Amino acid sequence: MNIISSAKRQVILDTETTGMNQGAGAIFFGHRIIEIGCVEVINRKLTGRHYHEYINPMQLIDEEAITVHGITNEFVADKPVFAQVAQSFIDFIDGAEIVAHNANFDVSFMDHEFSLLQPKGPKTTDICQVLDSLAVAKFLHPGQKNNLDALCKRYGIDNSRRELHGALLDAEILADVYLIMTGGQTKFELSNEKAGQEGGGIVRLDANRANLKVIAASADELTMHSERLDLVEKSGQCIWRG
Repeated sequence: MNIISSAKRQVILDTETTGMNQGAGAIFFGHRIIEIGCVEVINRKLTGRHYHEYINPMQLIDEEAITVHGITNEFVADKPVFAQVAQSFIDFIDGAEIVAHNANFDVSFMDHEFSLLQPKGPKTTDICQVLDSLAVAKFLHPGQKNNLDALCKRYGIDNSRRELHGALLDAEILADVYLIMTGGQTKFELSNEKAGQEGGGIVRLDANRANLKVIAASADELTMHSERLDLVEKSGQCIWRG
């Protein structure tokens, strides 16, 4: 499995819904999207752009779901319906590669919401590529827990703010998980400090930072390097020379 995507623009996405049934079964029970959270990544760098909407599903939210994400019927009562935000959402994700954890769940809900539009909207895969970060995690860590909390613990990512599920917060956390899981724009500090504190854990790089200065080796340094490789070659093949 190729875990490194070639997509230039990615949208890390999460949704919250009116019920906790999984996949197509959730739609069968009539559940709808009540929150969408997205963060933008271009060339594996977080740009700071995001998309976030709470949505009135025009139906009651299951009590079980409320205990997970904390979004109540009263809270969404004055929020826009999906049809009112659909175009801005489509514009944000159009042409990107969506990265979602258990992507089939989110995409099936998106497709369902698009299908209810008048006129009918597109299928997600007609306007986006889709990458399932859960499939990537299972490939890298077979037989282990690979939910978002487990991955945060495995990679030293601070998710202490995640007392309840929330689409935008989960998308931000998933962006960190995905980028470090696939070798992205993060670094580890060799210290005893906890992730998320200054000097340790994950460091997000500023997309507008200046380019790193490249210092070329001097002629003397190149000569010394070549002499060192000569010594290595005497004891066997030198893999640092073509």
